[in-house]
Amino acid sequence: MSQTAQERERKLKDAKLFINGEYTDAISGETFDTLNPATNVKLASVANAGEEDVNKAIEVAQRTFESGVWSDMSVEERAKILCKMSDLVMERLNDLAWVETLDVGKPIKESRGFDIPRAAWNLRFFAEMAKYLIHENYEMRNFMSYTKYAPAGVTSLIIPWNLPFMQMTWKASAALAAGNTVVVKPASYTPLSAVMLGEIANEAGLPPGVLNIVTGPGGTVGTAMTTHPYVRRISFVGETTTGKTVMKNAASQLIPVSLELGGKSANIVFEDADLDEAVTGSIEAIYRNQGEICLAGSRLLVQESIYDRFLDKFVKAVQQIKVGDPLDPETDMGALVSRSHLKTVDDYVQIGLAEGAKLAYGGKRITSLGDGNFYEPTVFYDVDNKMRVAQEEIFGPVVVVIPFKTEEEAIRIANDSIYGLAGVVWTNDLRRAHRVAAQVQSGLLWINCWYVRDLRTPFGGAKASGIGREGGRHSFEFYTEAKTVTMKL
Repeated sequence: MSQTAQERERKLKDAKLFINGEYTDAISGETFDTLNPATNVKLASVANAGEEDVNKAIEVAQRTFESGVWSDMSVEERAKILCKMSDLVMERLNDLAWVETLDVGKPIKESRGFDIPRAAWNLRFFAEMAKYLIHENYEMRNFMSYTKYAPAGVTSLIIPWNLPFMQMTWKASAALAAGNTVVVKPASYTPLSAVMLGEIANEAGLPPGVLNIVTGPGGTVGTAMTTHPYVRRISFVGETTTGKTVMKNAASQLIPVSLELGGKSANIVFEDADLDEAVTGSIEAIYRNQGEICLAGSRLLVQESIYDRFLDKFVKAVQQIKVGDPLDPETDMGALVSRSHLKTVDDYVQIGLAEGAKLAYGGKRITSLGDGNFYEPTVFYDVDNKMRVAQEEIFGPVVVVIPFKTEEEAIRIANDSIYGLAGVVWTNDLRRAHRVAAQVQSGLLWINCWYVRDLRTPFGGAKASGIGREGGRHSFEFYTEAKTVTMKL
């Protein structure tokens, strides 16, 4: 029997709430189903939390924080436990990757080769960095001031469905390393891998109540997590409209927020770029994870002098993308997360056609792969940046190719968007690379590469792409309260 067939025969556990170190049903006893995007068949039942469950989790987190069992523990002791969690994640690499692929629909080679190893690194990186944070110390005549960074308290983390385990550990690792207690809400589409972190936390020796995981609808669970008076930090990843709601909710209790929201990033190819490198990188930037990634280079700006040549190479490369069974290690692109999201993506393709965008490849659901949410990698070209398909986040495997004449025009088009999360520049002109990088309005920008992340650097977006920065010291600045202590000498 092949590995894929064996994996298909394995059974998934039903997912329960994880509160105070124990798995438990929702108080109401209600559940909801999570489906396999590749088949639309039920994977597991998931506890459907209500406001009572959320309040319980937050109150447990508050009592645990006040007890000092975690917040007063030395940073070295906390780091040891988080590093143990990192080791356990890698020991369970295959299981976690399998669950992630089944629940999200992404290729197993991405889950196993990137998402889960990166999650393990998140835990280790923030654990180690916490030991070496620099605390300021200033002297005046007869006085000395120093700064303490105290854990903020109960932290609400609301995680998206596209990279659930990786995003969960990215947020939770820093919050926990800083000494906070955490309540996590995974996305309802993809809760299974996140819930598994509870087992890992228990095995690593994380004290009960430090990490709590609550599954359920955003309207109930998310609202309670962003309005409860015990919550002192909220970190949210998701689309911009929901982010505005989170911010409004948090304002009622003056809770600081970190919001990573939508994107419509410009991927700019200049005439002096290495075309083969730019094509390969641009394919990765839009079709990785089925295009369900906030950092996607979904607006592909190509200089007119190389436009036809680049487009020809790009479309030929797109035709080689293998869409198929996410558990097949040869698959390049899996299934979209849900039937409703599949419809959203297809609706945008129809909008693009109606707007006059030209279709070079793709543009329809793949029915030959059964009842799953498979969609062709799609290329629109000769797109006007004013079109909706160029302005609105599709969050799927759809790229719009836009021609430009000059560097100034490329920058103008790139900035003509409500979003400002990321950008990419392909050029061999060093001066141009840095000129454009300085002028594109985005929180991140890559030159001749894409999706390379150094966890020490700030991560976040400009304009409608978010508020705040996390990563490295920026994460610790957000998840702590800075206190200045001044002493007379």
